[in-house]
Amino acid sequence: MRVLVAGSSGLIGSALVPRLRASGHEVRRLVRRAAHAPDEHSWDPPAGRIDDDALDGVDAVVNLCGAGLGDRRWSHARKQVLLDSRTEPTEVLAAAVAKHGVPTLVNGSAVGYYGDAGDEPVYESHGPGTGFLAELCQRWEGATQAAADARVVLLRTGLVLSPHGGLLGKLKPLFSLMLGGRLGKGTQYMPWIHLDDHVAAVTHLVEHQDVTGPVNLTAPKPVTNAEFTAELSRVLGRPAPWVAPAFALKFVLGDLAEEALLGGQRAIPAALTRAGFTFRFDKLDTALAAATGR
Repeated sequence: MRVLVAGSSGLIGSALVPRLRASGHEVRRLVRRAAHAPDEHSWDPPAGRIDDDALDGVDAVVNLCGAGLGDRRWSHARKQVLLDSRTEPTEVLAAAVAKHGVPTLVNGSAVGYYGDAGDEPVYESHGPGTGFLAELCQRWEGATQAAADARVVLLRTGLVLSPHGGLLGKLKPLFSLMLGGRLGKGTQYMPWIHLDDHVAAVTHLVEHQDVTGPVNLTAPKPVTNAEFTAELSRVLGRPAPWVAPAFALKFVLGDLAEEALLGGQRAIPAALTRAGFTFRFDKLDTALAAATGR
């Protein structure tokens, strides 16, 4: 297949491109500058511009664009950046998919769609929750509307465990200095997935034409923050005795703490399971060992 990838330089995209190529697919990459390599095509999402020939003969478009959700406090301006960095590229790609008759659009989203779901298991059939993240994900997914005649897959991604940054890039130094600990009560669920399984799942979804709509990209066994903290402490061989009080997190980080750190989703990958996908890392201990080099 010929696959066009937007967001190919990010944590997930930089791992997805070689995975797709290893599976025998031809990959084109969208870049926000002049194209220099043979596989590159230029585009400018805020201007609504994309190279005319970027989608020629393309079988699937994968869109992974979006500014980092946990990079800084969510001011009003930052929330607008988070929204625009997702909806603008999605609208441009969805329109291009429709114009060129591309059969498949695989588009990013997140488990934040469900809001803070407590300890109730959430499946793809569940409706949206409340809060900024839920609203963000609804508008993100809604931006694919122009491609309604194509097969649209919505990647409701959980917390990605990677050796190259992301969540563990922030946590590992703290735990190594014995500054790790649970967040608030620690009862909030953390729907995790190893990076290798994420890119394998996206490849699987590109290839399997019978899968459409939302797909939870999370491992089958989500854990609470307290369980995650204890397991990471064990894998790294460092005690994690501390507790970050909820009030302190909210004071420092505001809505980011309320929704992304103290809330969570017990998301279950039912659609992936039905599609015949097999997880390489279905248990947290082996996933953390692989992602931390232990």
